[in-house]
Amino acid sequence: MGTTGLTVSAWAGANLATVEDVTGAIRGAAEAGFDGVWVPQTLSVDALTALAVAASRVPRISIGTAVVPIQGRHPVPLAQQALTVADAAGPGRFTLGVGVTHAVVSEAFYGFPYRDAVALCREELEALAGLLGPDRHAELSGHYLSTHATLSTAGEAPSLVVAALGPKMLELAGTMTDGTVTWMTGPVTLAKTVVPSITAAASRAGRGAPRVIAGLPVCVTDNPAAAREVVRPRIEGAARMPSYHRQLTAEGLDDLADLAIVGDAGAVAAQVQALAEIGVTELTADVFGTEEEREETGRVLTGLGRGGTGA
Repeated sequence: MGTTGLTVSAWAGANLATVEDVTGAIRGAAEAGFDGVWVPQTLSVDALTALAVAASRVPRISIGTAVVPIQGRHPVPLAQQALTVADAAGPGRFTLGVGVTHAVVSEAFYGFPYRDAVALCREELEALAGLLGPDRHAELSGHYLSTHATLSTAGEAPSLVVAALGPKMLELAGTMTDGTVTWMTGPVTLAKTVVPSITAAASRAGRGAPRVIAGLPVCVTDNPAAAREVVRPRIEGAARMPSYHRQLTAEGLDDLADLAIVGDAGAVAAQVQALAEIGVTELTADVFGTEEEREETGRVLTGLGRGGTGA
């Protein structure tokens, strides 16, 4: 079993209630040998603040947010937070992942009409591009945002990616950021829509090849049927969100649980390799199963990543 050429990272989980939880998740991923770890922004601990602390405690492993909703995050303080995390982590370690979240979150939590989310995202990314750029400066008088600011923060800026599934968001991701991070998006959609759309947008903008970071549940097991029973409710729950529902429908699955990467070591390795071949650059694995299965899944996946031995 050899390496795939992908970066293989771990999903930290959505139930991180304290800074210690975040630090523990990152330390666990580092000790397991993952190339990186991604932390979501939920209605719990602030992910960026926690990552700044965790990065100073756990060296080397790449870290990122997947994702911080832009609603309620003006680009000036968001850029300051991101640059602070990047400074705490050191060069090349931190990726700021942002997104427009879902309608229920945008409207119920933040009071922002979801119909305007793409337009808001365009303005947010325009400002972030300047604030995270070499001049650390943004001049924007937009419909939703206004900023005329220069930051004095030193150090290397983080990479910036945006969660994108539909054509408008993929255009923004390819044109204005380093790539995209997806969740519960399968190989059919990645191959037919996500990868070609964002790659074409990046090419038109004169940018390099984009990062395509795909988040999926993964379990190495000798009982695939049982593993699918475990993960099915989570995928069905995601399918209730309109944006995920569209992607899952496009996969043409008879059983939504088949979205998960499940099987013995060889089967999982083949599915990960298939993602690399369609242009995915990083797998973010939501490792699940029994304790023994999770340990074996970590062992197999870290052997497939760029940091793996290929053993």
